[in-house]
Amino acid sequence: MYTYSLANNKLIKRSRLLVFNSVLFVRNFILLLECCHEFNFIYRKRSIFDFIKKLVSLPKSPDSESGFVIYPRSAHTVSRAQISDNALKVLYRLKSNGYQSYLVGGCVRDLLLGLEPKDFDVVTDASPEQIKAIFRNCRLIGRRFRLAHVHFGREIIEVATFRGASGDERGADRVHENGRLLRDNVYGTIEEDVWRRDFTVNALYYNIRDFSIIDYVNGLKDHQQGILRLIGDSEVRYREDPVRMLRAVRFSTKLNFQLDPESAKSIGEMADLLQGVPSARLYDEVLKLFLSGSAIAVFELLERYRLFAVLFPDTDKSLQQAEGDFPRALLLKALGNTDSRIAEGKSVMPYFLLSAFLWDTVQSLVAIKVQKGMNEVMAFQEAGNEAIGRQVNFTAFPKRVGLSMREVWGLQPRFEQRVGARAFRVLAHPRFRAAYDFLLLRAQTGNAALELAQWWTEFQVANNERQKEMVRAIPGAKKRVSRRKKTVVRSKRVVISQ
Repeated sequence: MYTYSLANNKLIKRSRLLVFNSVLFVRNFILLLECCHEFNFIYRKRSIFDFIKKLVSLPKSPDSESGFVIYPRSAHTVSRAQISDNALKVLYRLKSNGYQSYLVGGCVRDLLLGLEPKDFDVVTDASPEQIKAIFRNCRLIGRRFRLAHVHFGREIIEVATFRGASGDERGADRVHENGRLLRDNVYGTIEEDVWRRDFTVNALYYNIRDFSIIDYVNGLKDHQQGILRLIGDSEVRYREDPVRMLRAVRFSTKLNFQLDPESAKSIGEMADLLQGVPSARLYDEVLKLFLSGSAIAVFELLERYRLFAVLFPDTDKSLQQAEGDFPRALLLKALGNTDSRIAEGKSVMPYFLLSAFLWDTVQSLVAIKVQKGMNEVMAFQEAGNEAIGRQVNFTAFPKRVGLSMREVWGLQPRFEQRVGARAFRVLAHPRFRAAYDFLLLRAQTGNAALELAQWWTEFQVANNERQKEMVRAIPGAKKRVSRRKKTVVRSKRVVISQ
């Protein structure tokens, strides 16, 4: 009995070991199949041991000459399942035509963070003309640097050629007298391209050939530590493109990364370089800054580095001269509401935020014009035109945005004129909702009466009879007296001729 029990126990142990080894074998086999699929059978000619070696391999140490590090697929979290199908099509098509093809920039950075990239940027050694020859759905754009846009319906995959290093003979005429790059159509290699990128975390290259990440500037280390570091000398890089100062603020707040002290120290001293940037480009950057979901943090950093004064000089002047909480409270409330709407997936109108930025300036101009005897409604129209005319010299927003801003401002004094049919005309205005939200914003920050905001809150949802009662209840409103029309009877003279 004992002998049988001992043999039975040994049999059970062997069975368990066999099951464990079988499970381990199946798991390794599945992993091997995934590896084969991941590598797309690129390495068919290699032995199975090469695959296993690839699976367990560690990041290659920096090359003694070029100084780059290669992180194999097993050492990072970027997967093709996260990449746009159209981006993969572009990468594979370039590769099949004998060209190098990499994902680079913000898409790789965001994928490593587990975020969904807004777009995918591809870089290659193919020239723009060669790219266009490969893709029939391709358009070439850009003057400062030629880019290829490959269209897949609404999605556009941007493909750029490796940029060459600055300072060579070919690129001598690219630099403006103050260090700003005017033209950048000098192509080079991946080793040169990396030094033309702005931040280390944006200079990681995802290689479609073996699904590795190539790192020339310790970008993955900075990424893991949450550091935003400029590549190269900060003064030189900011002079090449002053917009990099705005990008530093945007990425720092968006990614919750700490800006490297060496990269941050030059921003305040070189903020005035933004005055040489086209105002239309600055408007695009302003939208990216304040519509990124972290508008309050962006505003605070822009103020700290003296960048806000360059973008919105009139608003900055109002903030510096303010004696109380206004207009800072209104700005912060508007920025906070913008962040909340973005977090909730709601739409945000840029003109509403810009209206808040310039509201104190408009009010000051209106007060001056009213003192000179101008009608308040006309004063708001002229003050809005003047404020916008000055602002577009720094951030040139489209005319439709300026028109909406003027309408929002122009309705503010009309909210107080509720007698008779005026309230109904305001309610029927196409821009009523935005103007009403702006009135609430003012009331919440002490710039308008709470009673007025509450009245309009009730008025817009009341039925017609209640609305008439509310209008009649306004102090000073005249009650309408119905009068009968007098019937005038005119006698007709009858003339009898004799």
